[in-house]
Amino acid sequence: MPTFRFIPLLLSAGILSSCAVGPEYKKVDASLPDHYLGQVALDNRKATTNADFAKWWEGFGDPQLTQFVALALAQNFDIAQAQARIQQAKSGLSAAHAALIPSGNISAQTIRNHQSLESPLGQLLNATPGYNRDANLYEANFNASWELDIFGGLKREQNAALAEYQAAKAGAVATRLAVAAQTADTYITIRGLQSRLDIAKKQLETQQQLVTKVNILHSRGLAPKLQVQQAEAAVAQVEATIPVLEAGLDVAMNALDVMLGAAPGKYRSELSTFKPIPAAPQIASVGSPADLLQRRPDLIVAERKLAIANAKIGQAISEYYPKVALSLLIGSATAISGGNLFSSAANQAAGVIGLRWRLFDFGRIDAQIDHAKGQEAETLAAYRQSTLRAAEDVENAISALVKREQQTASLARGEQSMSQARESSFIAYQRGVVSLIEVLHADENLLKISDAKAQAQTESARSAVAAFKALGGGWLPTELQTSAIKQPLMMATAVETK
Repeated sequence: MPTFRFIPLLLSAGILSSCAVGPEYKKVDASLPDHYLGQVALDNRKATTNADFAKWWEGFGDPQLTQFVALALAQNFDIAQAQARIQQAKSGLSAAHAALIPSGNISAQTIRNHQSLESPLGQLLNATPGYNRDANLYEANFNASWELDIFGGLKREQNAALAEYQAAKAGAVATRLAVAAQTADTYITIRGLQSRLDIAKKQLETQQQLVTKVNILHSRGLAPKLQVQQAEAAVAQVEATIPVLEAGLDVAMNALDVMLGAAPGKYRSELSTFKPIPAAPQIASVGSPADLLQRRPDLIVAERKLAIANAKIGQAISEYYPKVALSLLIGSATAISGGNLFSSAANQAAGVIGLRWRLFDFGRIDAQIDHAKGQEAETLAAYRQSTLRAAEDVENAISALVKREQQTASLARGEQSMSQARESSFIAYQRGVVSLIEVLHADENLLKISDAKAQAQTESARSAVAAFKALGGGWLPTELQTSAIKQPLMMATAVETK
């Protein structure tokens, strides 16, 4: 008798306490500084445009860049995969909700049996007076079962599923941000390569004009054959840079097509018209490094993974305790006729209380708990490392942006001076004051400094893209709070109150 009293007491105590074993999850405080090292230098920048943090790509003032980012966000297949992962996580969350409530099903069957008289059973039954070898069976049942979550193992599973769903939502946002940044970066790279290619072609044209003029002087006996050969060699040297730039341009254009979810070549015609390199906009509302914990979706993913690892510790600990399940069957069965199926005589019912307890398996449970704790420790270290990497990304991007813009300004002044020096050297060469070597040297330096300026402009714009990505621009944190956190929490609360 004491044994039978134990089970109701166990059930009532567990249901009333509504406890969940295992540690309660608490968000981890990340050790980050109060401000960025490059904050002052970033604030002192002077840009012609400002960027809306939610749609930072529009701040570059290039409608085609904005168009391509919009296409990528609508067509990119990485984003499509991320959306599919959300659906998978959502189904897992629904399954975790369903595990907390009873399940039931209805079954019905009709059996018609004609017994063989040659079988051992048929021979035995045939010896029975009044035996009828034809038999019918009609049956209809309602079955219900419910695993009582007395010690919270199922609730911990639900917590893990909820965190998984939230991580999937944040992961999709992170993918969108990465796609937008990669699209903008590739577009700026294309414009940078086109600028460098334009510089090389203009320099080639200048060098070819120089060859023509030297040939004229040589035909008049005013220049030796050596100077003609030197000028032609300089033309070949400039020509050699063009295929390299064109190959890089092809790679970048193909990469942009793939980012837009299209086969290489689809959007190439739209990029054929030369356009200047987009200028980096002013970056406002940088905030503090601690703000990255809410701004960067990849850090939200890392934090949610930590919540998952914490919930799995509770799941493992719950295996120490017994699992109790209730089963109920209500139905009707008759072998007389279908008309008697729901008569009082045909009614049947059964109730079962099931108990499963891994009483002699604590060694394996200990190992599972240790494994779960090890996973949590690893995830915690990964989360803290991610926060430091995020702050590093911002610092590096800010430094690159500011320094590249300073480099661009210096190279612009140098380009202007070198262009004047080249004109002066050519005039002096025509007057016989300097040799052709001086002119060729000036041409080479002008090409180098112009190419370097174009590269610096490109890298400064790319650094701005990297800064917006590192800061978590391109979305609003309230998006996740509304769609990925509040709604599932409301669903979980509704389940618990039933």
